[in-house]
Amino acid sequence: MAKINVNYRKLSAGYLFPEIGRRMRLFQQKYPGKKIHRLGIGNTTEPLTPAVVSALREAVDKLSDAATYTGYGDEQGNEDLRRALALFYSRRGISLDLNEIFISDGAKPDAGNIQSIFGIDNRVAVQDPAYPVYVDTNVIAGRSGYYNPGVGNYDGFVYMICNRDNNFIPDPPVEDVDLVYLCSPNNPTGAVANHLELQKFVNYAREHRSILIFDAAYAEYISDPDLPRSIYEIEGAKECAIEINSFSKLAGFTGVRLGWSVVPEELVVEDSAPGEVNRLWFRRQTTFFNGASNIAQRGGLAVLSEKGRKECAALIDYYMENARLIGEALDTLGLNYYGGVNAPYLWLETPQKMPSWDFFDKLLYEAQVVGTPGSGFGPSGEGYFRLSAFGHRPDIEEAIKSMLNRLKL
Repeated sequence: MAKINVNYRKLSAGYLFPEIGRRMRLFQQKYPGKKIHRLGIGNTTEPLTPAVVSALREAVDKLSDAATYTGYGDEQGNEDLRRALALFYSRRGISLDLNEIFISDGAKPDAGNIQSIFGIDNRVAVQDPAYPVYVDTNVIAGRSGYYNPGVGNYDGFVYMICNRDNNFIPDPPVEDVDLVYLCSPNNPTGAVANHLELQKFVNYAREHRSILIFDAAYAEYISDPDLPRSIYEIEGAKECAIEINSFSKLAGFTGVRLGWSVVPEELVVEDSAPGEVNRLWFRRQTTFFNGASNIAQRGGLAVLSEKGRKECAALIDYYMENARLIGEALDTLGLNYYGGVNAPYLWLETPQKMPSWDFFDKLLYEAQVVGTPGSGFGPSGEGYFRLSAFGHRPDIEEAIKSMLNRLKL
């Protein structure tokens, strides 16, 4: 008799973003004529840049001709694209071999799949609050106990609390853990770790033979030259860290789907020699994955060209100007917030310590603005709220005007 994976039953009821969608639909049913201003889900909105569009069209044209048609590619990723990524890292003083770079269909799948090459008995630590995929995929894998509804956490996980007292950058765990998830610039808080803060985690991982899983999907939003954009800018990180990154927020590829992970040959865990973790990830990818789209990879190569980098930098500047405008509005409203400087997210404190879902409803019904409740990112997210800078400028300006004119604080 077939049986289900009972670990799915452990997941807290209702994934964050579907619940947001449900509440929006209820609002629209009640007030069908009112426009909703969306500052919630971190989905890009601006068109792909000219260099990227040209490359994507060229790739499609090649598939339409028998002389230039290509089928399956290298499961690890197009060699030219991996070479371009190696050059991308070398500009930061980081040397990578091509076999250490793995092209995928996005950072989220990699963040969820990477845990599969590690033992079920590995203990997991996550920043709190954190992007849900880190927690949920480890629950599904069987590394947690049950969810505690009153607290908002899972038995068996170590939660590294991020709050205003530590500028939303935690210290490494006190206890022994095996897999440590870090995201900088952070989603949802917008906090960015400096060299010293990341060095503490690298030192911890090397001492405990732990693995850092470092999500750098928003690294290109860092404008401060003194802040690291890659974990490999930190001494010793190649021995203990896997970096996951994406073209989604770098170049607007949320719908195109393209990302990459770096698994250094030097990386080791307690029961492995150098190179084995790299080979395991290669084995995992060649078993479960036939490689990213040839078309998407051609677009990624255009992103990393000189013209593409300039165009995508302008795209990022556009979103960061949105963040500045939202921040000005929050200042006017007297709401305390963090982020929005080296990251496209603003993490605000709810007024009068209002529960975050209550503030979601207040913002929706009073100003017709949708954001993301902080409690959806973990227990320490309660009392906070995420606003996203992704959006068309006129829509951002409409949302700001609605908040300033209608939100009752």
